[in-house]
Amino acid sequence: MWIVHIALRRPYTFIVAALLILLSTPYVLRNMPTDIFPTIDIPVVAMLWEYKGMTAFLIEAESQLGY
Repeated sequence: MWIVHIALRRPYTFIVAALLILLSTPYVLRNMPTDIFPTIDIPVVAMLWEYKGMTAFLIEAESQLGY
């Protein structure tokens, strides 16, 4: 509530503060990094499994038979 009392007593201060925020927005947006995550060069292991067995046609045929 104290900030409301200050704003009512000194309105020009808050107008100037709002203008500073408004005018500094393009500068801040231009210099803001787009990626928030840091660049980390760690080894990455990717694994791929290949399941040999029934084809999609056989699986569909068995599901229709109710096995």
